Amino acid sequence: MASRAGARPRGRRWPEDRGQDPQRSAREPRGGEPALSWFAPAKVNLYLHVTGRRADGYHLLDSLVAFAGVGDELLAAPAAGLTLAVDGPAAAALAGETDNLVLRAARALATAAGVPAGAALRLHKHLPVASGIGGGSADAAAALRALNALWGLGWPEARLAEVALALGADVPACVASRPCRMGGIGEVLGPAPRLPPVGMVLTNPRVALPTPAVFRARQGGFSAPAALPSGWDDAAGMAADLAALGNDLEAPAIGLCPPVAEALAALRSLPGCLLARMSGSGATCFALFGGADDAVAAAQLLPEAWWRWGGGLHGPGA
Repeated sequence: MASRAGARPRGRRWPEDRGQDPQRSAREPRGGEPALSWFAPAKVNLYLHVTGRRADGYHLLDSLVAFAGVGDELLAAPAAGLTLAVDGPAAAALAGETDNLVLRAARALATAAGVPAGAALRLHKHLPVASGIGGGSADAAAALRALNALWGLGWPEARLAEVALALGADVPACVASRPCRMGGIGEVLGPAPRLPPVGMVLTNPRVALPTPAVFRARQGGFSAPAALPSGWDDAAGMAADLAALGNDLEAPAIGLCPPVAEALAALRSLPGCLLARMSGSGATCFALFGGADDAVAAAQLLPEAWWRWGGGLHGPGA
């Protein structure tokens, strides 16, 4: 059953609830070993244009990326070797993975830094897998930041982003976890327009949709990069401008996965919905609202069988 929209896992206080840096906090787990806890927020593509294709087959993108106030949580504690335990409501989807992206991120950072890959990692998995909101990318980025602190590397964000790019196109943006303009294959990050306070509903009909299949199903030419203002004063103005743009992967995703269209129709029928669109390569879709409280209430109206969440954005100005 889907968890209550906007709820935090029972028995856990998330960093932002403690008035701390929302991506980092200290914990004292069983056994007395100090651990770092990092929030890995969901990435949302407010629009996504495919602008071209490189000779090596990688597609060039233009996207405005924001982060939602829901995500996974990664704990990292000192250890001689490298281990990963996964729990949480979405953990079962990762049960068959022998080389989770979190472990790959840890090994990549250790190799780049020339240090032993030693840490006991625990991932509390809340986001659906293969769903277009960068769950695995956010987890990998959280691992890079957590281990950067745990191992005392002191690397700046830009250096972590260099390691992140080899792990996936979304990982560099997730390292920062703040609104940005994404270009290239994910490695070109620029400032986002000023975002107003806005509410967001996320929903997924509990269907995994692999990104490569969606890109293969895409037909037609390429889109031009969007022309964006310096910022928006309110959610309605932001939604109106974004409505003139689109997600070039939405049509092929619907062709492969008709429930995406059902999710979009359900979002558009919600009272107060300003804009509904698919994020990334799907199947998660989002809707924008005038405020976080409106989004929390609206998410309750979606089918309980779907994964659903309502709230505000994560990051500066949220």
